[in-house]
Amino acid sequence: MKDHVLIIDDDKELCALLAQYLELQGFEVSSIHDGAEAVTHLQQQEYDTLVLDIMLPGMMGLDVLRKIRDFTDTPVLMLTARGEDTDRIVGLEMGADDYLPKPCNPRELAARLRAILRRSQLTDTNESQTEVSVGSTTLNSANRTAIHRGVSLNLTSAEFNLLMILLKRAGKIVDKDTLSQEGLGRPLSAYDRSVDVHVSKIRRKLANAGGKELIVSVRGLGYQFAVDGGY
Repeated sequence: MKDHVLIIDDDKELCALLAQYLELQGFEVSSIHDGAEAVTHLQQQEYDTLVLDIMLPGMMGLDVLRKIRDFTDTPVLMLTARGEDTDRIVGLEMGADDYLPKPCNPRELAARLRAILRRSQLTDTNESQTEVSVGSTTLNSANRTAIHRGVSLNLTSAEFNLLMILLKRAGKIVDKDTLSQEGLGRPLSAYDRSVDVHVSKIRRKLANAGGKELIVSVRGLGYQFAVDGGY
């Protein structure tokens, strides 16, 4: 079965161009050109992943993202204006999984979508250890659940993968290059703050569940899940 992608962008010509390329790459593609319409549609129809333009008329892309995160965890790749770091960071903080600046290369978009789908559909069925627990934190890769002290963390696919990497290496420093490559499916590029933003969100969700100071930032090196730390 083909992975079904929904493109939410008011540029109809761009949607047609991207759809044509993605369909040649084996995706099924649909398009919606209005943010409010997309929110209503997504309450009734499921997709494997979404491509969301930040600069939509009427309801802005960030507002669309905020609303759909209330009822779906479908992976989202944002299309942002080149150089607009603020939009990218805010989008990642609100639950987007990845981003690309516009105008984007259709080939890179297809590669990013495949990476997102790989990590969102990953179940680790070939691994003997599907559940990893460190202290009061437990992740289950078979059903993609994350629990701390009995509270669901509601992680995005990117957040889940990053936390799983840290838990499996608990007590050890994991560099950002490794986190980006293994958790986000791509090498860490210069000035890319995706890992930092995702880790910040994981920390916030752990703290809301009573787990403070569990992920330690080691300046210039990376992050560490504290075996004996936290609350």
